[in-house]
Amino acid sequence: MTKIIQFVTHSDPRGSLTVIEKKVPFEIKRVFYIYNVDDSKRGFHRHKKTRQLAICIKGSCDIIIENEKMKKFSLKNPETGLLIEPEDYHWMDNFTEGTVLLILASEYYDYNDYIFENK
Repeated sequence: MTKIIQFVTHSDPRGSLTVIEKKVPFEIKRVFYIYNVDDSKRGFHRHKKTRQLAICIKGSCDIIIENEKMKKFSLKNPETGLLIEPEDYHWMDNFTEGTVLLILASEYYDYNDYIFENK
């Protein structure tokens, strides 16, 4: 089930440090980030087995999950992440200028793990 995960953040006058260890519910095998996005929408797929945790470390964007219902999640700060399960057909939209979206994945890249049709 798709859900928001709240991370622990330590802040003082020097800045902030956000900790994600022990909050990621899978072993991380792949890390990538999406940036310099124009007004395009990204994604439009689900997976056979890959779980993902999306963290907007700069800027903001929306992630839309469409299973039996459609739900929009707005990621606006690096203190939260969105857990995306394999069955979650998803896409990203409304990237603000300068957005950096970090993705942690449970599996290495495998094109055969992608399903582009929405059930």
